[in-house]
Amino acid sequence: MAVKADACFPLCLPFLTATSPVKKAILENPQIFQNCKYKNNFPLMMAKAHAAAIQNRPLPGIQTPRAVLEWSKRVEKAGECMHPLTEYPRPAMRRDSYENLNGPWQYAITASAQRPAGWDGEILVPYAPECRASGVGRTLQPGQWLHYHRYFAPPAGTGGRVLLHFGAVDYACAVQVNGHLVGGHRGGYWPFTLDITAQLNGTGRNSLWVAVQDPTGHGTQARGKQTLQPGGMFYPAQSGIWQTVWLERVPENYIQSLTVTPDYDARTVTVKAHTSAPGGAANLWVVVRAGGVTIAEDWGGDEADQDGEVTLHIADEYFFPWSPDTPFLYDLTVGTTQGEEEQFDTVHSYFALRKWSCAPDARGVLRFCLNDKPILLNGLLDQGYWPEGLYTPPSDAAVERELSEVKALGYNLLRKHAKIEPQRWYYHCDRLGLVVWQDMVNGGSKYNLWFVTYLTNVLQPLMRRLPDKAALWGLLSRGSESSREEYRRELEDTVQALRCHPCVGCWVPFNEGWGQYDAAGAVQAIRALDDTRLVDEASGWYDQGGGDVYSLHNYFYPLRVRPQTRTVALSEYGGIAWPMPGHEPPRKTYGYGTAKSREELTARYKKLQLGTVLPQLQKGLSALVYTQLTDVEDEVNGLFTYDRTAIKPDANAVRSVNAALAAEFAKVIK
Repeated sequence: MAVKADACFPLCLPFLTATSPVKKAILENPQIFQNCKYKNNFPLMMAKAHAAAIQNRPLPGIQTPRAVLEWSKRVEKAGECMHPLTEYPRPAMRRDSYENLNGPWQYAITASAQRPAGWDGEILVPYAPECRASGVGRTLQPGQWLHYHRYFAPPAGTGGRVLLHFGAVDYACAVQVNGHLVGGHRGGYWPFTLDITAQLNGTGRNSLWVAVQDPTGHGTQARGKQTLQPGGMFYPAQSGIWQTVWLERVPENYIQSLTVTPDYDARTVTVKAHTSAPGGAANLWVVVRAGGVTIAEDWGGDEADQDGEVTLHIADEYFFPWSPDTPFLYDLTVGTTQGEEEQFDTVHSYFALRKWSCAPDARGVLRFCLNDKPILLNGLLDQGYWPEGLYTPPSDAAVERELSEVKALGYNLLRKHAKIEPQRWYYHCDRLGLVVWQDMVNGGSKYNLWFVTYLTNVLQPLMRRLPDKAALWGLLSRGSESSREEYRRELEDTVQALRCHPCVGCWVPFNEGWGQYDAAGAVQAIRALDDTRLVDEASGWYDQGGGDVYSLHNYFYPLRVRPQTRTVALSEYGGIAWPMPGHEPPRKTYGYGTAKSREELTARYKKLQLGTVLPQLQKGLSALVYTQLTDVEDEVNGLFTYDRTAIKPDANAVRSVNAALAAEFAKVIK
């Protein structure tokens, strides 16, 4: 049914600021809505507005946001139905069978777990209902149920098993196929897989229903910076499906998990595979390629049951260590060999040879070392939010472009803060040579910010080493044993999910006391799971003296660094705010000191980096994490605007500063 243009305007214009180029394009081109089919889907409408406006007339002086351009290109290519994020979502364990289920689903928000009698409309998966990209714009409240529904056809082929994969669903969900419960999951940041073979109906029209609840700040689960009352350094909550949903058809005996452990010193890689069937891992086949050339190949033992293991040696002529300057990745193929050849399962992966350590430089000062060489880790705090999609990016290309721009500015590190990204984000860091310090996503009960943030900042010299013993667990939001057990599970899930990525160089179990308890125990648990990476025990304060990093946050005090028994990192600092004209925050501006212009922001950035930070390198400072990569909601202290269309300080000045820091570090370690 055709809808008049003026009927469409109220649906989309409230989402746009007065200075928005999207709004201007819509108002100047009302003809594009004469046959509007997208009245209930704002991102489709917005993309169509841009595509039509760009095609029908020039728009001088209007800089189209990149995210909108990405959406408009996808809409024009896909026709009337958006199909976002079509790339294979799990690069470290790829198969040829792949059916992407992203796109429009039916949704309803109700007070009951029962299947809704009717649907509220369409939602664009994998975007959360709270974000504009979903086409919904509604906030799921604690106690409510978010229901999803769609029909699907199984992947091409016959026989074997059909697996349903979810990249992440926030927070707890139950899944039904054709009216039968096939499983559920708790934990908003981790992938899970369900075998739905027995519930398929043998046709190309199968029903999939997902029911979700998310307590956000009313629970103790990992939630990062999500809040139902956004402002300052906390951001809008998001719920439900926020990463890719997909199907695979696999043989009856298939590889369920893959663990790849490179050894830089031994120049080997050990591959462990767990299979679904007894005896399925016997004679496991593994091959390593470099630049398309097979450099190592072997088979496991025939006595293996469901767990097979193969260790391969990398010859000297093919030894290419991974680093930010040379991020070489080896290709890896792993296959089962039991039964007929058509019943074999084959997965493709990759790995890198690299080694993290802490060792004294030529002057006896402890430094972070990559491949036994001191390295200055110079990077940015990365919250991982997007203006239209919150946790979910507009496209894979947008992610790759952002990371490439970070690298081009001369940075080699991102601290992924209070969030776990989709697997492809880490894949791009692996490929581009960006080191990642990975936070465990913070949880616990409601935070006592007066204690963990405000009082601690005022009394930081006194409270930095405050013990995180049982007497303080209530103040640190870990008063219940169930909450502490939940964190232990989340920590293990995080390490297991991300250990396959060479870019991850350091685990950060706690940040500024949010949900902290027994940091020493967390370090021990991480070491047991993965002893190949550094650990920053407590980023900021409540430091218990463990791990590899003497981790400082400093926004307000004079910076004074001394050599320590652990390597020194300035893991948060800076945060100079500037609300760039045309990119003002939705609420009150937040940052750590505010500049009035690009020139002032650039001058203050240079003074901080060259006048304050650079002299500390000779005293042991070895890692830098400037706050932050982009503006996020009210927080306008990013190097880039929230929509990633502009860099706020002068780009040449940033590159020059980073070159000066690298040159000084090279000098002081000799």
